Amino acid sequence: MRVLLIKMSSLGDVIHALPAVSDAHARGIRFDWVVEEAFAAVPARHPGVDNVLPISWRRWRGDLLAHRFELGAFVKKLRSERYDLILDAQGLLKSSVVLALSRGTLKAGFSTATAREGAAAAFYNRRIPVAVGQHAIDRQRQLFAAALGYELDHNAAADYRIAMDVSPSNTCVLLHGTTWSSKRWPEDMWVELARLAAGAGYRVALPWGDEIERATAERIANVTEAEVWDRVPLSELAHRLEKSGLAIGVDSGLAHLSAALNVPTLVMYGSTDSALTGCRGSNVVIAQADFPCAPCLKRTCRYQGMPQYWRDQVISPACHSRLTPEGIWQLAQETFNADRVLPV
Repeated sequence: MRVLLIKMSSLGDVIHALPAVSDAHARGIRFDWVVEEAFAAVPARHPGVDNVLPISWRRWRGDLLAHRFELGAFVKKLRSERYDLILDAQGLLKSSVVLALSRGTLKAGFSTATAREGAAAAFYNRRIPVAVGQHAIDRQRQLFAAALGYELDHNAAADYRIAMDVSPSNTCVLLHGTTWSSKRWPEDMWVELARLAAGAGYRVALPWGDEIERATAERIANVTEAEVWDRVPLSELAHRLEKSGLAIGVDSGLAHLSAALNVPTLVMYGSTDSALTGCRGSNVVIAQADFPCAPCLKRTCRYQGMPQYWRDQVISPACHSRLTPEGIWQLAQETFNADRVLPV
């Protein structure tokens, strides 16, 4: 069976689909995968993916006319193959348009009531209801099983199948960058966490994705022993990350990538809900803030209650006052024996 998978972005969403690809691959099914160009390195690692079709929608959408030749080349490549099944695992209008342009008889995706954008289901000739309110990985696995006609073993652990056999180092990566302001842990807390990790013998590393994150990383490094990594392609960043001995971060694509690479990973959740989109893996621990309005699922913090403090400073977002550096490092020690570092 030739299957085209459409799961374009974000990085976390792409990683959420990997266990479902592993389920199908175990049954002899192989995929071509349409994915945002920035994330193409992730599905390329999976043994069940034959071809990655990068799409540059995030770059093109600002000026489709200026990028018409690139867009035309993508559509030509997309339509050069005919598939037995085209599966839109994203459930958005933008992904359903790609599905509509693809060549194949059977086109499937989430039902109108369960897709992220219900109008996307109008482009499918098979609409699959998958209950909302479940973890994103579980929803993906159920969608694939129904679309591809196999029985899903709900007790089987999620298997990302992108980790390589590498020897971990004594590097502790602090994944401080994220998209929502409500998910950003206060900078002074990152400074203290970097000091705790360095004090335990770790080399502390700080990746970044944009200029704001770069400035944050440099400020943290200026007052600690941390190293700011150069900005590198995702393929190289994944290689660096999977050789790390420990990763601690907030809810972000890189935290999901770290979990999928089987790095010992501790992830902090405040405004977002780990029950719905939390990192999963055999080497993952979640710290969910115990706070009255958390998880609020808001991009910006709207807390208007009493100020919340850490070391006499007001903490914003307020829920992060429950996720102190001392508590996070203690959890890392208890879970991953983080006070006993690996040799260089």
